[in-house]
Amino acid sequence: QVQLVESGGGLVQAGGSLRLSCAASGRTFSGYGMGWFRQGPGKERESVAAINPSGGFTWYADSVKGRFTISRDNAKNTVSLQMNSLKPEDTAVYYCALNPRGGGRADYWGQGTQVTVSS
Repeated sequence: QVQLVESGGGLVQAGGSLRLSCAASGRTFSGYGMGWFRQGPGKERESVAAINPSGGFTWYADSVKGRFTISRDNAKNTVSLQMNSLKPEDTAVYYCALNPRGGGRADYWGQGTQVTVSS
């Protein structure tokens, strides 16, 4: 069984920054891609960023490109999402996912952490 535990969410003013972290346990972390998803109020869950097992390849949604940075530390079994220049439309519950695939699927999900950006 895999456990993913997110932390780092909170309330921030527009233009501010937050750093989300996700700690993984129960599976060989370094063998899997990781991703961050979010679901805003009244919206469907969407993929925000992804990173391959080695950390050498990353992908970002157009809406966050240039503002968010995904990274991972395979020695510590963690994946992080640095979020800068936050906008009110970034308000959502953010989820960490192990082995994300097309169609919004993943092998395992964290419980989510709330990010609220005030204008």
